[in-house]
Amino acid sequence: MPVADLEQSLSLTVAQLEHYRRDGYIILRGLLAPAEAELLINHFMALHANPPREFYNPASAEAAGGDPLLMYPRVMQPHRFDDLSRQYLLDPRIWTVLRQLLDDEPVAAQSMFYFKPAGARGQALHQDNFYLHVRPGTCLAAWVALDVCDEENGGLTVVPNTQDLEVKCPTEADTTQSFVNHFVAPPDGKRAVPADMEPGDVLFFNGNVIHGSTPNRSQARFRRSFICHYMAAADEAIAIHYKPLLNARGEVVERETADGGGPCGNELAI
Repeated sequence: MPVADLEQSLSLTVAQLEHYRRDGYIILRGLLAPAEAELLINHFMALHANPPREFYNPASAEAAGGDPLLMYPRVMQPHRFDDLSRQYLLDPRIWTVLRQLLDDEPVAAQSMFYFKPAGARGQALHQDNFYLHVRPGTCLAAWVALDVCDEENGGLTVVPNTQDLEVKCPTEADTTQSFVNHFVAPPDGKRAVPADMEPGDVLFFNGNVIHGSTPNRSQARFRRSFICHYMAAADEAIAIHYKPLLNARGEVVERETADGGGPCGNELAI
């Protein structure tokens, strides 16, 4: 689709923009087709079955000791070695929405694929920019649902109207429920609400928004998702582990290196 037609078809309404500015997030239903969600699922399940060990190294059931997240670990930065991941990191539909939310040209920093099989722990409430260290602004996530994502299988939860908070120092999380040990408590009077989604829905949220997920308590369902992080072109710095940064054409762009930030989002000590 020509750029002008894409921008017109994906022009956010006043109500949608107001929702994002008020609550710090917005879900665009059906931004990707269900067939595309299935394509990504099949692609990453095949990658898991025949992993490129230099980039992705799942444990055997015996070595994992029954931990489903060791058998199905998240894939970090797949766009660096996988063409399909790079294609969706740079997808023009996602970038068209990002331009409106950022009021600037986006810059791509990260891609991730989560399998989250049945029995997997969730991720305690946190803020993404604690890890990316984008400054002077913050990062912005595009969280693509590939399966039906709901409370039973550990769908995402978000705390509305926390986008204007400073990045908070986390406390210790319950690691029987969360695969990371960082926890950010919502401010008084605010609480996490579910962001139930269907395959192809995309949740966009500000990098300071508190969000997380509960364990996958289903019997046999995955909660697979493809997640990307971006910054605005006007932002000056980001943690080194998210470089190289890419523009919409896939060209490397340079920014200063911010202090701190973990390469996989769970390395920083509390």
